[in-house]
Amino acid sequence: IFGGEKYEQERFQGSSEYNLIQSLKLEFTKMISTPVIQLLVALSIAILIWLALAPDVIGDMTAAQFVVIITAASTMAKPIRQLTQVNEKIQRGLAASRDLFTIMDSEPEKDEGERTLEKVQGELVFKDVRFRYPTSDNDVLKGFNLRVAPGQTVALVGRSGSGKSTVANLLPRFYEPSSGSIELDGVPLTDFTLRSLRDQISLVTQHVTLFNDTIANNIAYGTLNGADAETLASVAEKANALEFINDKENGFDTEIGDNGVSLSGGQRQRLAIARALLKDAPLLILDEATSALDNESEKVIQRELDELMKGRTTLVIAHRLSTIENADIIVVMDEGHIVEQGAHAELLEKDGEYAKLYNMALSDDH
Repeated sequence: IFGGEKYEQERFQGSSEYNLIQSLKLEFTKMISTPVIQLLVALSIAILIWLALAPDVIGDMTAAQFVVIITAASTMAKPIRQLTQVNEKIQRGLAASRDLFTIMDSEPEKDEGERTLEKVQGELVFKDVRFRYPTSDNDVLKGFNLRVAPGQTVALVGRSGSGKSTVANLLPRFYEPSSGSIELDGVPLTDFTLRSLRDQISLVTQHVTLFNDTIANNIAYGTLNGADAETLASVAEKANALEFINDKENGFDTEIGDNGVSLSGGQRQRLAIARALLKDAPLLILDEATSALDNESEKVIQRELDELMKGRTTLVIAHRLSTIENADIIVVMDEGHIVEQGAHAELLEKDGEYAKLYNMALSDDH
């Protein structure tokens, strides 16, 4: 629709021509190496024959010695020619190994904690947290401070780029703060092992990750593997996914392709929500968890999510402000700072940044 056909054709043509030139260079090098080596070997044998026929140079030589030298020189031609072909394989291997060793040499996640989480109360404290992405020159979070009591639901709202998703990614330690600390039940997150920390967190994001496997294996993934059919049907129903799953010819055994390519955006998101419902962890992160759903499906699933949030410490990020009105604390962020926080009614009375966002959302809905 943007008229990019000619541009892409030219780009593809350029790549093809470059590939052709490089391939011709490689083949030319391979084809010329054999004749050159054979010529050098032939010259070497000719020199040996000339020397053998010149007694004044190397002295007398018997017929047997002459035959041995010529035979040895002749049999060396093939190994030498084979050695020249090794270089091509080495160069191909070096090119491939650069990518491979880049991955192998990348620094693994820091997992230096020794404490294992077993029973979580759910108190979260962010203490003067600052964060900057490696590719950025500016801090995304600038002195972020927040305390979440056990069982509370906290909603993060604000304009795009204000740092909401970054806060959500710091909790399971997908990234480490540049400075400051995050504590869970009074203990810094870095003191816990990564596996035990992440076992306590259910996560649903707008970018759903699915695998080229069955629907059942995508819901009961990883440590959830082995869930029975009845449990899978129960969480799928709560996620409003059971209907479309049953419409599939193989039901829960349906293969969904790479990253769920055979499913719609809403269906993929429902599977992610079903996965979170199945995990049933004490900490819950919902980052635009219902962004790909229609209004009817969102209302159905929101009721189930509200039930799931009860008794759990929950972090919610949503652009639809109507979905977070019942949150215990609403945190309004702007450029990495908290500019307002409080309950829905309280923030509307202040007539500040949240009230502007809320009124804007209402006008968009109408």
